[in-house]
Formats: sequence, C-alpha cells, structure tokens
Amino acid sequence: MPSSHRLQLKPQSANTTGRRLVTMPSPSSAHWLSLVGSIWLQTINGPNTDFPVYSSQLKDLKHITQVQLNFLAFASDAGKLFGWFSGVAALYLPLWLVAFIGAAFGLVGYGVQYLFLDSEGLRYWHLFLLTSLAGNGICWINTVCYLLCLRNFGSSSRVAVSLASSYLSLSATVYTNLADSIPGPANSKAKTYLLLNAVVPMLVTVLVAPSLRVVDLKSAASTDTTFLIMFAITLATSACAVVGSIGSTSNGNMNKRENRIHDLGTDEADSDTIDRVVTIDVAADLENKEGDAVTEKSEEEVGGLRLLRKPDFWLYFFSYMFSATLGLVFLNNLGQIAESRRLAQTSTLVSLSSSFGFFGRLLPSFLDYYSAKNGYSISRTASMASLMAPMSGAFFLLLNPGDFFLYLSTAVIGTCTGAITSVAVSATSELFGAKNFGVNHNVVVSNIPVGSLCFGYFAGFLYQRAAGASNRCIGAACYKETFVVWGATCAVGTLLCAVLYARSRGRAASTGG
Repeated sequence: MPSSHRLQLKPQSANTTGRRLVTMPSPSSAHWLSLVGSIWLQTINGPNTDFPVYSSQLKDLKHITQVQLNFLAFASDAGKLFGWFSGVAALYLPLWLVAFIGAAFGLVGYGVQYLFLDSEGLRYWHLFLLTSLAGNGICWINTVCYLLCLRNFGSSSRVAVSLASSYLSLSATVYTNLADSIPGPANSKAKTYLLLNAVVPMLVTVLVAPSLRVVDLKSAASTDTTFLIMFAITLATSACAVVGSIGSTSNGNMNKRENRIHDLGTDEADSDTIDRVVTIDVAADLENKEGDAVTEKSEEEVGGLRLLRKPDFWLYFFSYMFSATLGLVFLNNLGQIAESRRLAQTSTLVSLSSSFGFFGRLLPSFLDYYSAKNGYSISRTASMASLMAPMSGAFFLLLNPGDFFLYLSTAVIGTCTGAITSVAVSATSELFGAKNFGVNHNVVVSNIPVGSLCFGYFAGFLYQRAAGASNRCIGAACYKETFVVWGATCAVGTLLCAVLYARSRGRAASTGG
C-alpha cells in the first residue's frame, strides 16, 4: 500500500508531529456490514429507555416513593460512571467479546429483576445495584460500536458514528412494540419489559457477532453514494417514526415509543478509548481535504488537571448539565408526568419523545456530512446554544395544563436533547483538542449522573410534597414548580453556552482562526 495511505492501528503517541488528518481508502462490503451490525446494536442498546412506561407499576409493586423511583432512574446513569472499564477491555479483548460482556451485564441486571420482582426478598437496594449493572453494560456495547466505526471508516468515522448512534433513540420503539405484541394482563407489563430488556440485547449480539470485526481497507472507491443511501434510509425511518408518533398521539393508539436518549452512554462514558485507537500517516497532498476528516482544531491541547483549571471547561460542563442532562431527567419522569395529568396512554406521550429524539440525533450528523463536503465547519458551541433556547421555552410551555402543550413541549425537548447529546462529542474536541479527547469527554459527561441525581431528586421531592401521604399526585400542579425551575435552569444554561461561544470565537479571531 502506498505510504500516503499507510494505516497504523496503534495508541496515539506524543511523537506524532504536525497536523494529523484521519483519512483512509473507502470501505468494502465487510466494512458496511460492520456498520449495519453497529446500527443493530445501537437500536437495541437502550433497554433503560422503557423505564418510564412501567415505572408507575414498579412504584406500586415495590411500595416505593417518588424520590426512590427517581433514584432508580439515576441508577442506570450511575453505572455509566464505570464505563471506562469497557474502554480498557477493548484494548485487550476482541470486540465481539466486549459486546458479549455488555449484553451479559444486561442479562443479569434485568434478568434477576424479572425473576424475583414479585418476591419480598428483592429489596430496593437490590434493584438499584442491578439497574446500575445493566446501565454499565450499555457502555460496553457502545464502546464496540464506536471502535468499529472509527477503525473501519477512517475519514468518514465521524459520520459513521453519528449515523449509528442516532438509532439509539429508537430503542424504546423496539421494546414497547415488542411488549405490545406479547399477550398478558396489563399489571404484568413491568415483568414483560424486564424480560425484553434482559434477553433482546443478548440475542442481537449473538446475531451480529460475526460482523463485529476490524477489516483492512483495500478499496479506493468513493463512499459518498453509499452514505447518501444510508442517510436516505435513516431519514425515511425518522420521518416514519415522527409521523407514526403524531398519528398515535392524535388517535390514542398504543404505538409506543419513548426515549431517554442518553444514553445513553452513546456519546458518553465509553468514549474513553477513541483517541487511542487510530493514528494515520498521510501525504501532504491530502491537506486540502480537512472538511472530510477529523482534525485538531483547538488552539491548544488540554488534558488532565489543566482541564479543570480552564474556565471554558466549567462553562461547558454546566451548560451541558443545564440542557441535555436536564432533558434526560424530564424524559425519565415522563411516566409520572403523564399519570399526573391523567393521560390514559403514557406510552403515546413517550412515543413522541423517542421519534423526535431520533430526528434530533440524526440532524447533526447530516449537517456534518454536508458542511464537511463544502469545506466549512459549524461551531458546535453555537449549535448547542441555539438548541438550548427552545428547550427553555418548552419547559415554561408545560405550565399550561392543556394536553397539546404537553405533547408539543415533549417533542421539542426530545429533539433538542437528542441533538445536543450528538453535538457534544464534537464540541469536546473543538474546545479542548483531539489528543486527550477520550479522557476529556468522560470528565465532561460525568455531569450526567450528577445532574440526574440532583434534578431527579428535586423533582421527586416536590412531587412527594404535593402528593402528601397518598404517595400519588394528580393534577398540573404536581410538577408546576419543577417546570419553572427547570425552565429557568435551562435559560441559564443557554446563557453559559452563549458566553462559551463568544470566548471561543474571540480566541479564534485573535489567533487569525
């Protein structure tokens, strides 16, 4: 292979000099198969996203308070604090085995809950630990998806990662539709979801395991056509999901979809190893293709304790916490919010958040692809600030007791939360450099469990205070104070992110960037 396209799969080292561009020959059919496998894994790698659908039943079955229920929602995020273990394992184990370990954690975490949910011996702290274990398993599968896209797609890796991870928002669609197809009494739905959460990830991992491998690049053909086809398919899927959710909302059907979008772990704790995976040597004649590659655009590389001493880090940390993390907490509480407003079909509401969250996650990857093709880059901090403003307004709209405003606000919050979560990965590299990206982004996203704990506890406390001894609150007033505080908090986050954008733009202007 010519030296201008020499690929080295090795840890990133300090002896690389000059500007590095990640660029590769085009993937073959085996590489596209690995992307399809990653998409399948991402589609089912949000078993925690169906929690709001059965949370009310779980609350009654285990006789727990709203505060304790919110702590269970936090438990899944707490498990992601140890997601870096998956990154270390991926350095020494084959990727298919890493995926199996993650699926096994979910099988144990949710499987034990399924088997003993009706037993008095399954205590609250058991539920917390098992949910945390399952949440950690999500990180292991996400790590596999990240590394496959990064190793197999080179210059297109950012697009591949965004494309695959967008499907995470459809996880609840899969699980709720599967749960609907399983006959059984309504009061057994909690066990149905727990069973699906335990079994489905393992079954899909077994199915796609042969495609979870890194393949040497040999073809030199263009990837544009294939990516355009995949974008078209994904956009069609997004449109169908949105139209379907709107249809189910207006018709009151049981076409259930819901989302906590974060999860997920997708852009979070498992990014620990990304910056250690691929180093590419390129010829000088490729330097004009910066738009098609991942570049180091920050004025300086920041890492370690220096990161914590940077004002930009804290602006970024709290703006993320006051927006995307806050949106995740809202989505976690959708089940109780719907119940408090006497909505008969809770999953119809959460269907809306799932569909629009999918669209929100997909939009940044689509814009990344075309902006790169045209040779320009969109500021990530500016994008985040523009997405936070409508989120703040949506929280205040929730003060209106009408169902229409509840559906509208849920769609807006779902879209913006998904988009911010997707944009944040690139924003970390843009602000602090690519060299220490894995560590830096893990530090940034530690705001998710912190915010989930703080905002979730706050919402649970206010709900419990309004409910009194009955342990159940009905009416728009149950979350009125919560929505006011959340809206104001998101407004503060918007301001912080605007300040961050102004600072980064000022530095770029002063350095001639």
